[in-house]
Amino acid sequence: MSYELPSQFKDLAGEYPDVCKAFENLGTQCHEAGPLDEKTRRLVKLGIAIGTGSEGAVHSAVRNALNTGVSKEEIMHVGILAITTIGLPHALAAMTWIKDMFEKS
Repeated sequence: MSYELPSQFKDLAGEYPDVCKAFENLGTQCHEAGPLDEKTRRLVKLGIAIGTGSEGAVHSAVRNALNTGVSKEEIMHVGILAITTIGLPHALAAMTWIKDMFEKS
């Protein structure tokens, strides 16, 4: 799945390249800081994105999960699990965002 960074991030990187590099390094360090395997980390990140209600974060988390071999069924299970935690309307919105990315893969 090809992906182009959002123009806002590109603009920020052009103006503040050191800040963006530090952000990327922080992401790497956070992923490597504990015992969770890659698949688990990707599913956790998706759950966090769903919980924040951020469409962009859900899109990014789904894209990253798919790119690391997480199945569509596993990704949708995270959306289903969200129903009893964040409520049906919010979970349905997140599942719509997930399916947006499935259509692009």
